[in-house]
Amino acid sequence: MAASTSTRTDFVRFALEQGVLRFGQFKVKSGRISPYFFNAGLFNKGVSVGRLAKFYAQALVDSGIEFDMLFGPAYKGIPLATATAVALGEQEAMHGRDIPFAFNRKEAKDHGEGGVLVGAPLEGRVVIIDDVITAGTSVRESVEIIRQSKATPAAVLIALDRMERAGADDALSRHSAVQDVAATYGIPVVCIASLSDIMALLDDDAHLAEHREAVAAYRNKYGVSE
Repeated sequence: MAASTSTRTDFVRFALEQGVLRFGQFKVKSGRISPYFFNAGLFNKGVSVGRLAKFYAQALVDSGIEFDMLFGPAYKGIPLATATAVALGEQEAMHGRDIPFAFNRKEAKDHGEGGVLVGAPLEGRVVIIDDVITAGTSVRESVEIIRQSKATPAAVLIALDRMERAGADDALSRHSAVQDVAATYGIPVVCIASLSDIMALLDDDAHLAEHREAVAAYRNKYGVSE
């Protein structure tokens, strides 16, 4: 599940402008050599994070998913959930709703308020916010935390769906990490943009056309359909 076409296109261009999306040759976590690289950690200044949060908020509103609060898994999800809650408050479609958010610590705190959770109590329908889904570990941990609090995981919201299968070249998984998460937990995964949107930009922008063949070949080898 993705955001509207205009939002997706604008987001890919924004990621390029910020140097978050780059083309070339990059060794990724899986060991593969990818012709593109997306590093959401490079959204690291106030203005860029503010714009990023608006994209997250718009994608969530466009999805039509009903939710009560946001949850950001440590560590990347913490600023994303915080900023997106702010951006949602500025969305006309939210009709002035003030969206609560919470996040977890990596280690339990044994003083002060204690525990692993910070922020609003986990209640109702909770949207998990992260940058990408690689192995699904943070989603699994988040779902467990939410369910332990008697709340309901409503969706996962990410910036980019790489639409990529895992595993060795001779033993590729049938589904992508995003598809596996949706199937495993029975919740939708909403993305601001996907590899399809990157490909669409390469088709439309003559200045980037030189990268299209390499990205298309990578997608043909490792990619999944929508």
